[in-house]
Amino acid sequence: MKILFGVQGTGNGHVSRCRTLANALKTAGADVDYIFSGRDPKDYFDMQAFGDYKTYRGVTFATHNGKINFRKTVQRIRAFRLIKDVRELDLSKYDYIISDFEPVSAWAAHHQHRECLGISNQAVCQYLKPKEYGLVANVIMKYYAPVTKPIGLHWFHFGHKLIPPMIDTFEATPTEDGNIVVYLPFEALDEITVFLKQFKAHQFICFHPDIKQESQQDNIIFQKIGRDNFTHALVSCSGIIANTGFALISEALALGKKILTKPVAGQFEQIYNARCLQTLDMATVMESLNGIKLKYWLSLPSPKPIIYPNVATELANWIVSKQKESLLSLSERLWCQTIFPENVNQRIKSLGYV
Repeated sequence: MKILFGVQGTGNGHVSRCRTLANALKTAGADVDYIFSGRDPKDYFDMQAFGDYKTYRGVTFATHNGKINFRKTVQRIRAFRLIKDVRELDLSKYDYIISDFEPVSAWAAHHQHRECLGISNQAVCQYLKPKEYGLVANVIMKYYAPVTKPIGLHWFHFGHKLIPPMIDTFEATPTEDGNIVVYLPFEALDEITVFLKQFKAHQFICFHPDIKQESQQDNIIFQKIGRDNFTHALVSCSGIIANTGFALISEALALGKKILTKPVAGQFEQIYNARCLQTLDMATVMESLNGIKLKYWLSLPSPKPIIYPNVATELANWIVSKQKESLLSLSERLWCQTIFPENVNQRIKSLGYV
């Protein structure tokens, strides 16, 4: 089976999730070509799982000080370049096209009248219609990367045929080291530093795109972003402070790490994610770098982990078997294998789900 897989490159979470699925697809016997868009080619890292991948400019959001800058976002769009890339991407040799919210692959499939699987957290909006998604957001979700079969990944199904997150298997350390991992790539590094220095009794390990070499200031260790060192810090830490993207939060939930999360202002997807986490009692949410909220959160104990099944393997086998099982059946089967801690189960019951 020959597959073209388009991956949104603007966030490390998309790449991380698709790396997990890439390994599962290879094990399942699929022959996959990967394309990435939305990031400067030199900024990709740890890409061995994707083989001889190709990159495109695509479309990406511009941020400034933790907020979406729509003017700069529009200025970045190169419509003629995007149209050219879409028209020149030949899909004739592929049995399936998959898009993780990646526009070139999705629009090429649309242009060539091909089916396209949309595997992403963003696909959730096709089912749930979140109130956080206003007119502009709904237009973006409809036309940014259009797919014929949306497969939404989420922390809970909310009564729809969604599937659980795809997460690498990590072995959590028996005892946490007391460090707090900080990954706020859309916030200014200087502001993060001032924010964390207030809490001298705690040690923070800060990852950020602007960090070029490891250093330390008082109670903050600054580290370059890399999959291996980040995973090591995440597995052994006592909590994470992060924006409200999907992949990292999912990993933290599966590891039983307490979470303090700040959605990027103006990014409707993250605002919706934050509301879901609050509703399900899975994380603490702050709207800004709030010292009072951080002080409260630091005093909280670590939660029990959420046990999700091996979604990547199940999904890869489902794709390679030509989707003989219905998506609803796959969804129900995966959620039956998911084990939530008691506090989350109580929230789920209070929402009317059994």
